[in-house]
This record gives sequence, C-alpha cells and structure tokens, in this order.
Amino acid sequence: MKNNVKFLREEKNLTQNELAEKSGLSLRTIQRIEAGNILKGFTLKTIAVALETDSENLIIKKENIEIERAKIINLSVLSGLIIPFGSIIFPLILTYKTKDSINKELGKQIVSVQIVLSLILSILMIASPFLQSAITLKFPLFIVPLITFLCLKLLIVILNGISLNQKQELVIKLKNNFL
Repeated sequence: MKNNVKFLREEKNLTQNELAEKSGLSLRTIQRIEAGNILKGFTLKTIAVALETDSENLIIKKENIEIERAKIINLSVLSGLIIPFGSIIFPLILTYKTKDSINKELGKQIVSVQIVLSLILSILMIASPFLQSAITLKFPLFIVPLITFLCLKLLIVILNGISLNQKQELVIKLKNNFL
C-alpha cells in the first residue's frame, strides 16, 4: 500500500533519522513504511502527529481510474461486424489518439486480441474452400468459422465491457502485448 510519508517528511525537510526521533519509532520502522509497508494503528497516529498532519493524509487511496476511453475503444471493435478489419482499424486509431497511458495500454490489449482473432479467421476463411472441396460438401463451409468468430468477437466485447465497468481491467487479453 502506498503512502505519503516520504513526501511529507521531505516537505518538512526532515531526514529519516529525524522523523524516527521525533515520532519515537525506530529508523528501521520509518524505512519500512517509506518502502510501502502497511501503515495503521499506533504507527499511523504517531507519524501523523510527528509530521503535523491528519492520518488520512498519510495514506494514498486507490484512485478511480478514468477508463471511459477504453470503453469506447472496446465498443469500436463492433465495427468489425460490418466493415472487414474494422475491429482492428478503428480501435487502433482511437488507441493511438489517446493521451492517457492507462487507456492507451488497455486499447493496445484490445487491439492485440482482435489482431489474433482476425488472423485466425482469415486463415480459416482461406482454408475453408479447399477443405470443402476435399470433403465434397454442398454446404458453404466458410459460413461456420465466419459466424463463430463474429459471435466470439461479440462475446469478447461484452465480457471486456462488463469487466471494465466492474474491475476497470480487461478480462480477455493476451499475456504478451505485441503493439
């Protein structure tokens, strides 16, 4: 858990030793707290008094990340249901026009998944006529991977949208981002 102890200590022009003496805590305790150890109870109150601040000012609360742009990038994938490779082109444009690093990273992850899906779909679409003639089917075989992947893309958009709303992260992403 992050805290503001180091920042507030430096703002008051105190060394770690001076803060330890002023608070009555050991130097090692101060070092651990500044390294990110959890600050609570007696230690929290003691350091707050020593730094002449409220206890709430010492702990950095997890900020609510603005991921609205990532939600738009995720929805732009649906353009691929109408426009060939639209599930890559439009999210890619939105991602690279994004200035926020968190949204940009989420956008890159969304585009990476769509690139992999589009490559697999393209290979299956190319192979389907050869497979169809090899097994002599009268049913157009290319429709099966096409519908399957369109449904899969829709499912991924829905699952990622739900996850972005609830956890502010993507549920379906690649381990390695290649963008």
